Amino acid sequence: MDNCCHEKSSELEELSERQSRTLWIVLGINGVMFCLELIVGLLAGSVALQADSLDMLSDTLVYGFSLYAIAKSGRWRAGAALLKGSIMAIFGIGVLFQSVYKFLAGGIPESHFMFIMSALALVANASCLLLLSKHKTDDLNMRSTWLCSRNDIIANISVFVAAVLVAATQSKLPDVVVGLLITSIFLKSAISILKDSYRELRQPIVQSSKQPAIPELCVAGTCPVNACHCDSL
Repeated sequence: MDNCCHEKSSELEELSERQSRTLWIVLGINGVMFCLELIVGLLAGSVALQADSLDMLSDTLVYGFSLYAIAKSGRWRAGAALLKGSIMAIFGIGVLFQSVYKFLAGGIPESHFMFIMSALALVANASCLLLLSKHKTDDLNMRSTWLCSRNDIIANISVFVAAVLVAATQSKLPDVVVGLLITSIFLKSAISILKDSYRELRQPIVQSSKQPAIPELCVAGTCPVNACHCDSL
């Protein structure tokens, strides 16, 4: 029994290290892309690029929370997912207001800037999604992080399509449509994450008085849960 739980503890430590390395990489990518997209979005007058840059900033914060939660208990990770879901919801509402503002008062954005920046953002987020795909089934925290990256891909493609339509029609409406599309995607994912994390937070805490972290380690592995609820640990 001791050996079983020790092996699961070692496996969890190795998993946490791999998750940390991946999250540090995607955090750096999103931080750099946030700065680039915000500057280019302001220069181009594109609300879609500005919204996508805020998405990059949101993801940077999200990955930071994920790094903090990796070494924590399941309830800590659920709490981190709850916070991430809240950030996504706030971002979605923000894009909704931006879209309305753009529809009521706004000029035609520079489509060539939108082309270049959306293509760069797509490459960056595709790289992040590929890295995170290896961890999407690890736990709720990493699943919600993977969802964020998946949404980024959809948002990037939407911005690229908007750039094509802006160039073809010389209209600001594609920017508005993309804003509304991003809003619906993010709000849907945010609600899903909030529900999952709230459900996990409501689960009763099961722990041993001498080794509180062991039950969780063994539940994540293959050894029976009761095997680690022993006084011999």
